[in-house]
Amino acid sequence: MRHGNGYRKLNRTHEHRKAMFANMVCSLVEHEQITTTLPKAKELKRIADKVITLAKKGDLHARRMLISKVRQQDAVKKLIDVLGPRYASRQGGYSRVLKAGFRHGDMAPMAVIEFVDRDVSAKGASDKARNEEQTASLEE
Repeated sequence: MRHGNGYRKLNRTHEHRKAMFANMVCSLVEHEQITTTLPKAKELKRIADKVITLAKKGDLHARRMLISKVRQQDAVKKLIDVLGPRYASRQGGYSRVLKAGFRHGDMAPMAVIEFVDRDVSAKGASDKARNEEQTASLEE
């Protein structure tokens, strides 16, 4: 019987998998597009779509549920304030997985996961701002 085989284990413990996907969802929310292996991207799509559905509700209970799943306040704030209203009229299918060839080192199948109707300027925006702050502090 195949009871309890509803997700990919990815050769990790439950705690490691839960932490990894929490981090990946935060990166996806921050950059709105990330590159990872194909099995991780397919599993992340399930989690990301559920997180967006929670963000669309936007009430206190949904915010607390998001904090328990995502574990970063900045990501939860962007989910509630930006992504929830953006996908308010969409009935699901908030992310897409695009195949991106194979990784050079071990020939692992790679994929790009991104939000539908994403903000193109969001990718790497926080990294650029962080670099500008560091260069400004070095110049002083």
